[in-house]
Amino acid sequence: KSIEQPTYSYITCTRQPETIHIEPRDVVIVEGILALCDPKLRSQMNLKVFVDADPDERLIRVISRDVVERGRTAEMVMERYTHVLKPMHLQFIEPTKRYADLIVPQGGNNKVAIDILTMYIEKNLKKLNKK
Repeated sequence: KSIEQPTYSYITCTRQPETIHIEPRDVVIVEGILALCDPKLRSQMNLKVFVDADPDERLIRVISRDVVERGRTAEMVMERYTHVLKPMHLQFIEPTKRYADLIVPQGGNNKVAIDILTMYIEKNLKKLNKK
């Protein structure tokens, strides 16, 4: 069935009233750092992937993004990372690895894992198209 996808403002750190209308499809890719947290959502997934990234790389991305795109100072970002982002990652995100069918180390830089995942998806799409 159709859904209304929530939107989020990373500048104000709040959910926005606007939504994005999503029509049903044969294949749905759900992505996000909290995608594996909800048992009900997990039960609807055919394949669960956890994309793992080095903590230092995550920190560098957060600093770069928040300073350039969100107008924060490096000091503000480090304070937020130390007191909010890192503890919440350890409490909520890291434990969801255990629910993944596939853990992709090295984030998006792992060409072998990405190729394997691509082959798996293509194979299953072909099965769907034959039905």
